[in-house]
Amino acid sequence: MTRRVSLTRYLVEQQRVDGRIPPQLRLLLEVVARACKRISFAVNKGELGDVMGTAGSENVQGEVQKKLDIIANETLIEANEWGGHLAAMASEEMEGIYVVPNRYPQGEYLLMFDPLDGSSNIDINMSIGTIFSVLKKPDNHPGVHDNDFMQPGTQQVAAGYCIYGPQTTLVLTVGDGVAMFTLDREQGSFILIEENVKIPEDTKEFAINMSNMRHWDAPVTRYVDECLAGEEGPRGKNFNMRWVAAMVADVHRILCRGGIFMYPWDKREPHKPGKLRLMYEANPMSWLIEQAGGMATNGRQRILEIQPTELHQRVSVILGSKNEVERVTQYHLEADQKAL
Repeated sequence: MTRRVSLTRYLVEQQRVDGRIPPQLRLLLEVVARACKRISFAVNKGELGDVMGTAGSENVQGEVQKKLDIIANETLIEANEWGGHLAAMASEEMEGIYVVPNRYPQGEYLLMFDPLDGSSNIDINMSIGTIFSVLKKPDNHPGVHDNDFMQPGTQQVAAGYCIYGPQTTLVLTVGDGVAMFTLDREQGSFILIEENVKIPEDTKEFAINMSNMRHWDAPVTRYVDECLAGEEGPRGKNFNMRWVAAMVADVHRILCRGGIFMYPWDKREPHKPGKLRLMYEANPMSWLIEQAGGMATNGRQRILEIQPTELHQRVSVILGSKNEVERVTQYHLEADQKAL
């Protein structure tokens, strides 16, 4: 009989056998997983649970909130605030940080999350997900401040996402490779399905929103044009294009079979470095990709080395199979050199 390893057992072994994660971090990750399980149940109920449609409000980004955006955000806060593992949380849906109330013990970790990535897919029953990142709180001062969150992605101690699709799958790294767990609804727990996930270095699949082509910078246009030229073009091979419009789903596909995902800077909002959020989306996804042997840059610089300056900082994102990301990054650097 095949041994079924639960998320709890996996984390305990990471803590006890390998000594990779402290007990408090293990407990925090279990709480996050339980919150994701609750969100999964709410997503699955759909119209039956009165969770569909817009909430009639906007988040700090000026985006219209779905009911499930708010439910997911509240679920993550309520699940994590009382456990004693956290000092504070930050969410894509909230303007400022959420400090753990004084009535609860305060822990040593900071949790950041995009409670429901891909909200536009909710009403059409496509994959959506929760993305999360964990940092260690600096211990050189009492209390918690926004500046405590201003750590580059290299400082993450855990990161992952939970995708709500045909299966509910939790993908996690604590700095020792990437592991995937699928929710067994009958058992009520996440079960390990794959360890040491690896992304192939080469691919024939790219993901980008082609409707924005006229707004792209020249290096991105060059790369996509070469892909579209197929066997007759400079790449000498045919490419497929995929676009789910939910980062969590596109990244999951890349972790499963390779590919490159691009959400680059464009000319519509030239003053913004990109669309995706550095701390809630780009950093955790970039760490997962790198841990699986891939690469993640903003077109010029490794994303995990970017020093954040604000909670809701945005960034251009190019991640996935190593050789393709290197190529796009090289195109950007060559264009910069020519412009000098």
